[in-house]
Amino acid sequence: MTTTSHPRRVSRRTFLAAFAVAALLIAGIVSYAASSSPDGLDSATLRGCETVEVNGAEELSGNCIAQHATDHAMASSPLADYSVRGIGYTNGIAGVIGVLVTLAVAVGLFWLIASRRSARSTSSADGGR
Repeated sequence: MTTTSHPRRVSRRTFLAAFAVAALLIAGIVSYAASSSPDGLDSATLRGCETVEVNGAEELSGNCIAQHATDHAMASSPLADYSVRGIGYTNGIAGVIGVLVTLAVAVGLFWLIASRRSARSTSSADGGR
């Protein structure tokens, strides 16, 4: 007697729920383990300069690419620099908020596309009346 084992199928809803939970856990917990050192690009642009503190603010002295850099347009946004503005050490909270916003936008777009397809197929089934 031979038995065949079929892999157990996971429903789409279960898969998406597990994906969302995994994304929230990674954003909320693993982000605290991220390095605070500058990445490769930041490190390369800082070569040749030294960071000095002038009147409580950090400034660059010397000659490097980053010396003439300015803040980007979203620098004053509530989640700039991977943290919640006004609250220190909130990388995980900022990550969870980012994941929730991204999931909400994705679900909204998928819902919009699905409803349009449903309306289009209903219209074609009626003969275009």
